[in-house]
Amino acid sequence: MASSAASVVRPPRPKKEPQTLIIPKNAAEEQKLKLERLMKNPDKSVPIPEKMSEWAPRPPPEFVRDVMGSSAGAGSGEFHVYRHLRRREYQRQDYMDAMAEKQKLDAEFQKRLERNKIAAEEQTAKRRKKRQKLKEKKLLAKKMKLEQKKEKEGSSQCQEQQSSSPEEASGTEEEEEEEPSFIMRR
Repeated sequence: MASSAASVVRPPRPKKEPQTLIIPKNAAEEQKLKLERLMKNPDKSVPIPEKMSEWAPRPPPEFVRDVMGSSAGAGSGEFHVYRHLRRREYQRQDYMDAMAEKQKLDAEFQKRLERNKIAAEEQTAKRRKKRQKLKEKKLLAKKMKLEQKKEKEGSSQCQEQQSSSPEEASGTEEEEEEEPSFIMRR
């Protein structure tokens, strides 16, 4: 029976078409290839890496049990222990210096951001005031124009009563076109 199992012929597996090797020449092409690979199977979940936590050195020990003395006769392995402790302490000091520098730069950035915000608010207030003045000017000009039109209408009505011709009345109606609500400037 063992020989009959070996003689069973299996159908050949369908061959996958060979993938061409594409080497990206720049970052844009690399990004394009990654996107194409992701879009081949849109149902597959995309792994999004989380932000790595910042490295921090191990805090110094609370109590050191095996303090090295300065007496002669230290073993040959003591130098390596000392060197390791010294390296770790230098690393911790460098980290503290870098964090202090980072906090200083952050504080300066926040101050500069606040100064820029105040300057932008002042500039906005100045422009708002200017727009308000311009708006008031326009309103005054409109009122003056309306008053002038009313005066003209009053005088034209007097003239109409004197000369009751319909042609003159239709001419004044065409002149009363309203000004556009916006003004294009260059």
